[in-house]
Amino acid sequence: MVDISIMIEGQDGLTWPRWKRLVSEVESLGFAGLFRSDHFTNANPPDKESLEMIVSLTYLADHTERIHFGPMVAPISFREPTLLARQAAAIDDLSGGRLILGLGAGWQDREHTLFGHDLGDIPTRMERLEEGLEVVTRLLISDDPVTFEGKYFQLRGATLLPRPQKPGGPRILIGGNGKKRTLPLVARFADVWNGTFLTPDAYRELNSHLDTLLQMVGRDAKAVRRTMMTGLFFGEDRESLERLLSGFKDRPELVDLSLDEAIQHLRGRVLVGTPDLVVEQIQAYAAAGVEELMLQWFELDDIERLRAFAQTVLPRVS
Repeated sequence: MVDISIMIEGQDGLTWPRWKRLVSEVESLGFAGLFRSDHFTNANPPDKESLEMIVSLTYLADHTERIHFGPMVAPISFREPTLLARQAAAIDDLSGGRLILGLGAGWQDREHTLFGHDLGDIPTRMERLEEGLEVVTRLLISDDPVTFEGKYFQLRGATLLPRPQKPGGPRILIGGNGKKRTLPLVARFADVWNGTFLTPDAYRELNSHLDTLLQMVGRDAKAVRRTMMTGLFFGEDRESLERLLSGFKDRPELVDLSLDEAIQHLRGRVLVGTPDLVVEQIQAYAAAGVEELMLQWFELDDIERLRAFAQTVLPRVS
């Protein structure tokens, strides 16, 4: 029905022991994939450990055989695209073609200020992303030398060697919900579109709009896989779900709400509930055209609950 992958926030305390454990569990439990954010740190203090993205995915590529994986997403604002294309091609080859290269414009002011990168305003970010996509895709696709003269990036007879083992290299993912800039870029460059935190009805609408954009640029609708990233609040039973949600009571919108009220409040924004409720919500997204859900897993050490999700939900939806 729909593939289910796990997505974690790498800047939120990811260490080698945690990463190795998660890689092993996601591979063995039957999830489709494992994705992680690419940040130096969080938007607000305190700073936490943040395992470097490229190095972590290289480990995953060499220590799994089945799952697909990638950054959600690598910001062109601090990931130089020619180097990123080389790294991505090598990781994809190492994994036997399982990397999905998520690319984005960058958004978090704090990390760019702390580490000396120029984020720029939104028009600058989108313009730079478009150029970055041109550079990465041309280097991965073309066997001939590539020349490109952009405002931010330039290629002057560049050839990426060794050539990717898979023609065209890793699949390109672009995430976001914007009709004016993001979805047109998806139609031109992407193999995977990743919507974010949409209701089923909103996803269905944007999905249809993407079909129209693909037709306008002469691509088949099936050329782009349809995925979505969203949050997950899962409990094996009501008691465990209430314990989990109690850890988020510092959110003003959840204060003084009963369990059922909290579920009702969160539902539609994220997946929330016990197995039956979560399965029902996943089915609604499948009916809206979602082929894969990337579910945010915030509790990096909560392996038992991850196993419970795999045992009680995956067999009913995958």
